[in-house]
Order: sequence, then C-alpha cells, then structure tokens
Amino acid sequence: MKIYHLKRTQFLPISIQEAWTFFSSPANLGAITPPRMKFHIVSISGGEKMYAGQLIRYKIKLFPWWTLHWVTEITHVNEPHHFVDDQRFGPYALWHHQHSFSEDNGGTLMTDELHYAIPFGVIGQLANWLFVGREVSRIFDYRFETLKTYFDKKTDHDFKH
Repeated sequence: MKIYHLKRTQFLPISIQEAWTFFSSPANLGAITPPRMKFHIVSISGGEKMYAGQLIRYKIKLFPWWTLHWVTEITHVNEPHHFVDDQRFGPYALWHHQHSFSEDNGGTLMTDELHYAIPFGVIGQLANWLFVGREVSRIFDYRFETLKTYFDKKTDHDFKH
C-alpha cells in the first residue's frame, strides 16, 4: 500500500486558544470545506466538545450522483497543541490527519499533516495520480484561502465559536 503525504502550514493572526476553539469544533469543518462537496455532519458522539474517542459521521458529495458516507475518530487530543482524526469508515485505505498549533510571532502557526492511502493497489495509485491527489490538494488550498479571509478580516461569520 502506497502512503501519500500532504503537509500545509499557515500563520493565523489569532491566539492559540482562539485557534483551538475554532478547529476543535467539528461544526466548523463544513465552513472550511469546498461548497461543491455539500459537506454535512450526520452525527457527533458525546456532543460538541472534542475528546479522544469521539466519532464524527459525515456525508459528502464527490460527484452530483455520488454521496459518500465517512466516519472519523478523534484519536488524540492535546489541548491546545494538537489533535488527530483517523478514518474509521470511508473512501481511503488510510486517513491520518494531525492538526498542530503553536504560538508564533503574536499569532498561531497551524500545521495540517495528512497521511492517506487509496485502496485497490495499482488502480488506487493511478486514481491518486489522475485525480485524488489533486482533489486532496484543492480541498486544503480552499481551506487555506477561506481561513486567510476569515481570520484576516476578524469579523463575525457563520463559523461556530
């Protein structure tokens, strides 16, 4: 199984606690996901406050005719420095996403580090080369731009705090 890696780092002009409050709320994930994916949270175990062992069920649209069900588990929480979500059910053979936060120059340096694998061996590798890898990059590019706009403006939005 080939494992792919994506790492993105972004400076946010907010405190580490503000960053933690925003990113540790699953309700904010939809706001930083491309609208074309029609991201929808189906359920969150144990309420809104993040904890190790929390399960989050989502639905997303990959294509107009294909809705995908996805379950992730929050496997590690070290407030306010990092948390990890791992796929338990969904499209990937492996999905391990670590979110890290550190104080930096009066703000917060946020790092997303993702390791993922596609099922189906060589066919999965071809799919990653043809479209999956680009789509994963586009999702994180969208997140980057959305967060930049949101936190640079520091105005009230529809994000949950």
